[in-house]
Amino acid sequence: MEATTQAPAPAPAENPLFEPHEPHWVSRAAFPIMVGMLALTLGGLFAALYHNNYWLVVPLALIASHLMHGNLIGFHEASHGMLRKSRLLNDLDGVFIGFLSLMSFTLYRASHQTHHAHLGLERDEELWPFNDPKSPRWFRRLMAFTELFFGLFHTPAMFLRTFLRKNSPIRSKKVRRRVWMELFGIVAFHAMMLTAAALTGGWKYWLWMYFIPGFIAGNLQSWRKYVEHVGLTGSTIRSATRSIIADTWTGKLVSFTLLHEPFHGVHHQRAGLPHAELPGYQKDLYPTNDEELAPFRSYSHAIGHLVTCLYDPKVGAQWRGLKGAQTSLAAK
Repeated sequence: MEATTQAPAPAPAENPLFEPHEPHWVSRAAFPIMVGMLALTLGGLFAALYHNNYWLVVPLALIASHLMHGNLIGFHEASHGMLRKSRLLNDLDGVFIGFLSLMSFTLYRASHQTHHAHLGLERDEELWPFNDPKSPRWFRRLMAFTELFFGLFHTPAMFLRTFLRKNSPIRSKKVRRRVWMELFGIVAFHAMMLTAAALTGGWKYWLWMYFIPGFIAGNLQSWRKYVEHVGLTGSTIRSATRSIIADTWTGKLVSFTLLHEPFHGVHHQRAGLPHAELPGYQKDLYPTNDEELAPFRSYSHAIGHLVTCLYDPKVGAQWRGLKGAQTSLAAK
């Protein structure tokens, strides 16, 4: 393999302890279980707000933010067509979650293809500007700050940049027309929600049941994205991705509520797998050379590794002079 070509990570040696197995039905039902938990939490929030019991409001809002973060991963699953067996219901779920998170589902689905086809390379729209060696460090730091602490607004703006910029990779007139329809729908949806809050005086319900947990969830989404890729300049999937295999029951519960997204390297190597099957391929996460990263034991360990990279945030082997890459990292 030429040094200038990035390629998929080779398969590690077979280990019978890591052979894929049929996921438990609970694992397959993670999304509806999580949605049910969110509905119950929001119901509790409503009751606590009604009685002005803020000792309950604050912890319930924090729980809701984590579950909303899980819903954002459901949005990602829907973009791969794997949230529901029915294509219609899958897309309806994706559009609805997108409306709540200020995101066009169709725009995300079209742009997300560049992330899988060109992971970490300059054509990866989701990792701009960290994948551009021409981008000054001060600008990359500014973008990292706004994304990590104002993710609810930064993320939609980043995807709008992909859609509106010159030479956008989203060229299909049919796709662009649907994106515009969804964008207008998002504006109308939130205008109605704000109008209802104003007419009924229900601002505290809007604030605590939607905006505050949604704002936190947007930041959690950004931190998870950065944990997965930012600061890595490898030339294979395992050297360009941080993955997590939890070794505690709390870590495994977090993984469950995040639809097994911590097994992120598996997702990049086997993008067609439903989320419930990702843990069964954890063997794919173990390194085969010194450049590649072993999976982390927890998000706290992975965040510790990420934080050391935020002084000069960058992504992709092009920062090490490996240019002209044509082979997709996700081409396995």
